[in-house]
Amino acid sequence: MARKTKAEAAATRAALLDAAEEVFFAKGVARTSLEQIARHAGLTRGAVYWHFKNKGDLFMALVEQVRMPFQSLMDEVDKADAELSPLESIRLACHAGLVRLEQPSYQRILSILLHRCEFFSDINPLDMQEQIGNECFEEMLNVFVLAEQQQLLREDLSPEVATRLMQSMLGGLFHDWLRNPEAFSISERGGELIDTAIRLMQR
Repeated sequence: MARKTKAEAAATRAALLDAAEEVFFAKGVARTSLEQIARHAGLTRGAVYWHFKNKGDLFMALVEQVRMPFQSLMDEVDKADAELSPLESIRLACHAGLVRLEQPSYQRILSILLHRCEFFSDINPLDMQEQIGNECFEEMLNVFVLAEQQQLLREDLSPEVATRLMQSMLGGLFHDWLRNPEAFSISERGGELIDTAIRLMQR
């Protein structure tokens, strides 16, 4: 019985997150109430407060679903092939991230964070974006440092500049794509850019 209750609680939480994703995307975060989310999920507002302290907590849980720490992407590609060079690991990890971005839920939630979330109460979307960007930078930098130590990075390119080049390129591509996701495949166009950038960075 306890197992069923735990499963039901998890299902309720998932339903609320799904409803929040849909309503936030349609109306924006600031203009959405917890009552609207509960109603959209076919639940009560009490169910929302059972799982989340407030709207900010619910929004944070939603964003956490699509966070892709660069190190986790690296771990995935390295698990598939432990003999990869640092630059090849970066290349494949970036490819994997772009493929994941094309999943509808990732696209919608990140679009909410970037374009449909205003400053309010305990939510600062710019701080959240800064935190995610800084985390990605530090984790990618560690791998570029390793590439430099193995004399794989061209001599006139520092790991710091290489990381900023890659992050700026991918960030610009991501923003262009989110404005009109139907215009092009981010995994295809981004894949070409990633492969070209890595070739230019190699010694």
